[in-house]
Amino acid sequence: MLDLRRIRSNPEEVLARLRRRNPEISLARLLSLDEERRRLQQEIDEIRRKQNEGSERVAQLSREQKNEEKERLLGELKALAERRKEMEERLSRVEAELEAELLSLPNIPHDSVPVGTKEEKVVLRTWGEPPKFDFPPQHHVALAQRLGLLDLERAAKIAGSRFPMYVGEGARLEFALLHWMLELHVREHGYTPVLPPILANRRSFLVSGQLPKFAEELYFCRDDELYLNPTAESLLANLHNDEILEEERLPLKYVAYTPCFRREAGSYGEEQRGLIRVHQFNKIELFWYTTPEASYPALEELVRHAERVLQLLGLHYRVTLLPASDLAFQSAKTIDLEVWLPGQGAYYEVSSCSNCEDFQARRGNVRYRPKGGGKPQYVHTLNGSGLATSRLFAAILEQNQRKDGSVVLPRVLAELLDREVLREATS
Repeated sequence: MLDLRRIRSNPEEVLARLRRRNPEISLARLLSLDEERRRLQQEIDEIRRKQNEGSERVAQLSREQKNEEKERLLGELKALAERRKEMEERLSRVEAELEAELLSLPNIPHDSVPVGTKEEKVVLRTWGEPPKFDFPPQHHVALAQRLGLLDLERAAKIAGSRFPMYVGEGARLEFALLHWMLELHVREHGYTPVLPPILANRRSFLVSGQLPKFAEELYFCRDDELYLNPTAESLLANLHNDEILEEERLPLKYVAYTPCFRREAGSYGEEQRGLIRVHQFNKIELFWYTTPEASYPALEELVRHAERVLQLLGLHYRVTLLPASDLAFQSAKTIDLEVWLPGQGAYYEVSSCSNCEDFQARRGNVRYRPKGGGKPQYVHTLNGSGLATSRLFAAILEQNQRKDGSVVLPRVLAELLDREVLREATS
């Protein structure tokens, strides 16, 4: 949620920056509602003042036994009470509309975020070289089915399309990836592990930014009024709601494993095939709570932690800076890691690392007390995939495939699975 005082004090500057994301954004209704709210509040305060004065006068008239004047004044006070009730009801409606307007506004892009479309992302750097093959590289689905790693047909019998099912060595590889990434972030990067619920209430998704605007993208359990987790960011963003943290404790760094569920309505062409765009996938999520001064250095560190996964797996990737129009609703700045999939001749995002500044903290009322004392301030929150396994699984197969359809495992996974190569099973 944006700071209403900031909008009120400099609406032109805020609007200009928001329109870098979406030229259609308007603040007119919000500012009108804010002005009406303040006017109603002033009127209510004035009525309250008159009521207090009148009550004191009634008491005095009672002592003086001036009953006729007292009755007249009581009539005036009754009219004031009715007027106040009417004003307070109007104020409640205006405040609800004002909050809805605030909740509909995305985060303000950071100054370093470029203007442009999704296709105009900035490539910051690359790591490694794309693998070269003396044969046409295969799609990960063909490799996985030949090696007996995925069973998409039986998964479709159970849940429908775009729900993967890992089997045999595929299931072992998936579990190995998750365990290894979790341990890497805990042991090498100093994160605290969390295994959260995968269902959460409406407030949790209001805080994280998925609601109210993106309700159609979530799976909803209507009878229980709970939503299935689309990303552990939504859960970790709520760990410290309504708390005041001591600055000495910051940063707080959490890593969580969850299955993630997304409706992903619509048609995505080739992306619908295999593990690229699915309704259910597994993900390791990284999440930070820190101070405003430390949040952008923290974003760079968060990116390095996510990159470390790809580097240890030996996978070629690139790092991109998203333009304002492609930012997530809650993000002020996002850096993506995109892994190369030679079977499709394209890069695909495997991690989005974002600084949400105080956007989520305002919604969740998460503050910290400065070391030197003073008024509590809102923390900044950051999040990033560390990583999502579905596209990572695809990249491991496609970048490490051999002409005979076998796949050479990265060293860190070969040690966990006690084998160096995945081969087609022989009967």
